Amino acid sequence: MLKRKRNFLHYSTFCQTSRYEYLTCLINCTMEKMQTQLFLLEDNGIFPNSKLPVVVYRNAFSFTEDLSDIFKETFKQNNWYNFWESGIFTYHHYHSNTHELMGVCRGSTILQFGGEDGTKVRIQAGDIVVIPAGVAHKNLMDENAVTCIGAYPKGYDYDMNYGKLNERPQADKNISEVPLPDYDPLFGKDAGLVKLWEQSKNDE
Repeated sequence: MLKRKRNFLHYSTFCQTSRYEYLTCLINCTMEKMQTQLFLLEDNGIFPNSKLPVVVYRNAFSFTEDLSDIFKETFKQNNWYNFWESGIFTYHHYHSNTHELMGVCRGSTILQFGGEDGTKVRIQAGDIVVIPAGVAHKNLMDENAVTCIGAYPKGYDYDMNYGKLNERPQADKNISEVPLPDYDPLFGKDAGLVKLWEQSKNDE
């Protein structure tokens, strides 16, 4: 860990020409350690979920404590904004009109995706979670077990849905009209989840 921090200091000193190069170096420094996980959640009759997988970038940033500012700058640079900074709700909910991402700044918790019988995933500081429109998610621990930066492609406003009977079929219509993002929140234009989700759409 100390060695990695020294490497971070070396890179941050080296990258003085622009903030863009600085953030690029931060991303490059983590590539060897980062892992990508995918979770596919099907419609369960209550929550629509999605044919697009939830994407988790593990250890996207793992060597700096100033993750709030780093996440905001990285996401804004890649056209994800309308930020919030807080914990995660402890009840199942989803957004029908936009995709959502969460960069975990502090702490760790377990999220459940897809509803009551859905997949449970532990997340921790440094992880980035991208949730397609329609996918239910819930914090199984204390709401403030983590602090996250939330953001949305092109800064879209988001609605709130809870799996109630009167939400569908309008929610399904909304989800079908949500465009794929142009930018991956970490890797930029036409990269990462952009390509992945395009392939998922083509496979339908």
